[in-house]
Amino acid sequence: MYDSPHRRYNPLTREWLLVSPHRAKRPWQGQVEKTAPAALPAHDPTCYLCPGNERAGGLHNPAYESTFVFENDFAALLPPDPVAPTQPIPQESPLFRAQPETGFCQVVCFSPRHDLTVPQLPLSQVEEVIHTWSEATAALQARPDIAYVQVFENKGAAMGASNPHPHSQIWAQSALPNEPAKELLAQKEYFATHGSPLLLDYLHQEHTRAERILARNEHFTALVPYWAVWPFETLVIAHRAVPNLPALSPEERRSLAEMYQQVTCRYDNLFETSFPYSMGFHQTPNDGELHPEWVLHMHFYPPLLRSATVRKFMVGYEMLGMPQRDITPETAAARLREQPTLHYTLANRSQA
Repeated sequence: MYDSPHRRYNPLTREWLLVSPHRAKRPWQGQVEKTAPAALPAHDPTCYLCPGNERAGGLHNPAYESTFVFENDFAALLPPDPVAPTQPIPQESPLFRAQPETGFCQVVCFSPRHDLTVPQLPLSQVEEVIHTWSEATAALQARPDIAYVQVFENKGAAMGASNPHPHSQIWAQSALPNEPAKELLAQKEYFATHGSPLLLDYLHQEHTRAERILARNEHFTALVPYWAVWPFETLVIAHRAVPNLPALSPEERRSLAEMYQQVTCRYDNLFETSFPYSMGFHQTPNDGELHPEWVLHMHFYPPLLRSATVRKFMVGYEMLGMPQRDITPETAAARLREQPTLHYTLANRSQA
């Protein structure tokens, strides 16, 4: 089955992708290029995310020592104006529809260190990042004008990160975005039919097969999903039907921090480079309802394919037809499992 072209189904989005393993039966025989990241200072006086530095509008960051959260100076969403409430947009035709959208955009700096990414931070600091996301999500969900809170990270210039200082973002908005909306419908329908959460049933089967599992601990499992689109796409799934980040126990937050660090460390070790990716959590909508069908999960979408400089692009057929991949998810999982969880730069330092 895996040696010939076939389609795979993603039950979370109810969409298909094309897998063409015959195009890359020996994808690792060529040269593997490594690009050592440029040495960064612990503090960059020109960085608008470092402690004490100036940001837009003359604002200055405090001398923060752990995580630091602030409202994005160039936010994609704007909060509702209590003086001038948002007015509906006139609808000229069903073919030209628009709706006003309000919300909040926050930036979360992982630590005061400009030069340390998640795989290089102490685990306690990664755990503090999880805690900060959880507290910020809870505060935003307390607002009646917020329908959804999206926590995400763009790492590396390849993924559009405009600043190398390790950070993430939180966007909270008044409508449910497309991807979680698709996942909500799929999980609701599955739960109504089977009486159990889709992702927990899926996780049970993945544990039985084990071929796509990267790592697991008491509360979370990391795996390359059966329907992965990106070459080394990874999905981290909670072991219980927890709806969102604020609902995690302290023990679960620590387990999630461990898994976050393990996945990103394996990424960096794969091509011995600071591995770019987009990562984000999918949480329940903020609609006041109980969601027994929902299981908190974390998506990683990295673009690198064969080396630090060879990327996958969504072009041509993929933009016009459906996603397509050459390397199978099983091969990708095997490659990632081979990688150590000690970061390669730290290993080099220890051998020096």
